[in-house]
Amino acid sequence: MGSYSIGEALNLLLEKSHWKPKVIELRIKDEWETIVGKTISKYTRSTLLNGKKLTIYTDVAALKQELLLGKDQLVVRINEYFQDRVVDEIIIK
Repeated sequence: MGSYSIGEALNLLLEKSHWKPKVIELRIKDEWETIVGKTISKYTRSTLLNGKKLTIYTDVAALKQELLLGKDQLVVRINEYFQDRVVDEIIIK
């Protein structure tokens, strides 16, 4: 039996218990302003992560258009933030 750091042990627990997607979703919601900035955060209603598909809800048409045009960049930014491939696709509603 090998020894693990606390961080490694927690990551193993999350992986084996299948809690990791839910934890990632909660972190995206909690840290949304840090990830996308204050302006975008202010005008998005909510986010929902289903598998690796992130759905972003907003009522502002101009923001919808901006997010649609920058989806690929946002995927990269989110994955860099988490240092893992947590989002493959973004849907704007």
